[in-house]
Amino acid sequence: MSERLGLPSAVSIALGGMIGGGIFSVLGVVAKIAGARTWLAFVVAGVVALCAGYSYNRLNAVSGRTGGSVTFVQRYTNNTTVAGMVGWTLLFGYIGSMAMYAYAFGEYTVGVLNLRDVLGGAARPLVSALAVAFFVALNRMGARASGTTENVLVAAKMLVLLGFGALAALYGSSRGLLDYGFGGAVGIAPVVAAGVSFVAFQGWQLLFYDRGSIADPERTIPRAVYVAIPVAVLTYVLVGVTTTSLLTPAQIAQYGEVALAKAAEPVLGSLGYDVISVAAVVSTGSAINATLFSAAHFANGMTDEGVLPDRIADHADGDGVPQRTVLLLGIVTLGLTVYGTLDGITSLASVSFLVVFGAMSAIAFTERDADGVSPYPPLVGVLGAALLLPLLCYHLAAHEPKTFGFVVLSLAAVFVVELTYFERTRLARAAQRAEDRF
Repeated sequence: MSERLGLPSAVSIALGGMIGGGIFSVLGVVAKIAGARTWLAFVVAGVVALCAGYSYNRLNAVSGRTGGSVTFVQRYTNNTTVAGMVGWTLLFGYIGSMAMYAYAFGEYTVGVLNLRDVLGGAARPLVSALAVAFFVALNRMGARASGTTENVLVAAKMLVLLGFGALAALYGSSRGLLDYGFGGAVGIAPVVAAGVSFVAFQGWQLLFYDRGSIADPERTIPRAVYVAIPVAVLTYVLVGVTTTSLLTPAQIAQYGEVALAKAAEPVLGSLGYDVISVAAVVSTGSAINATLFSAAHFANGMTDEGVLPDRIADHADGDGVPQRTVLLLGIVTLGLTVYGTLDGITSLASVSFLVVFGAMSAIAFTERDADGVSPYPPLVGVLGAALLLPLLCYHLAAHEPKTFGFVVLSLAAVFVVELTYFERTRLARAAQRAEDRF
């Protein structure tokens, strides 16, 4: 891009990564768990994410160097294996996020065009796969939204969501339908749902991989993070309250991924469903595009750090797009979105980000004696991740064993591949010794 992005564009990038895909992808999943307290789940997850954002910003400021998760772990632990495993976990989280966006893209597209009547059960996986293939091709051609385009897209998404939220709140209030879930004991359901929804708050981290295109990044990125996360939380709260108030729990379970669009029907009729669905298609599509671009550059950065095989990454072309990396990320994303379930993909991505963001908060907490670093936000980030992660795993094991098995097997496979790669020299020596003996 010829011009550096200012604060509005930086906020748009962060919001686009969160609002763009998060609310349309995870609302139905979260609402099935938390019900009328869905808004509380988003608040809890947002607070933990904001503390992680603070930790990233302060680690950059204290070190005097720019960096992200892999850089921080390498710098503060001096352990390449640990840094690499954190990086691989984060990269897998991005792949899960793109698969989640593609899943939602497929569901909304199929609903708007009534493709299920023509293609049956293959409609959603086919559309999701085509979406991933399209955005892989788009990125390989070097196409990316400009700062102005990103601002317009995010403004349009926010207008649709806030407009729906305001109209739905008025509609529900006039009929006494609004339910904030204040009655009865709170329980742990909102906290469990916060763990599931955590993937919806990861978009702000994309800013740390776009530093080269942002004007005065040392000042602009922290400000953008501190603006974007609270705005996302408030948006999620508004939409969460109205959706769970206008739909019954049975309807939320029935409609699942498209619950947000169905919630617009009582207010605006079929027009409301179509408007929300079109906004979801545009939003999830742009989220795939932006995340794929940034994740590819993140993967190339891992190669530079020596924690990713050279064969996976490659040198970017004239437009700054790593061709081979984009293709490989797209292939893995396509497989995950076609064969995975939305609950499984969402939980898998959330686990990845909880692990990484919790680790970054822990590193920031160790730097609490440095100038300008408060111990409280990193501590909240660590405790929040330490609470949400086991509760999420317990919920999946107890109530969604198939999803839990999918998450465990996926993470185990990634761990084995990571360990094999980073310990390849030691394993080769052990194999050689065993061969010499026999």
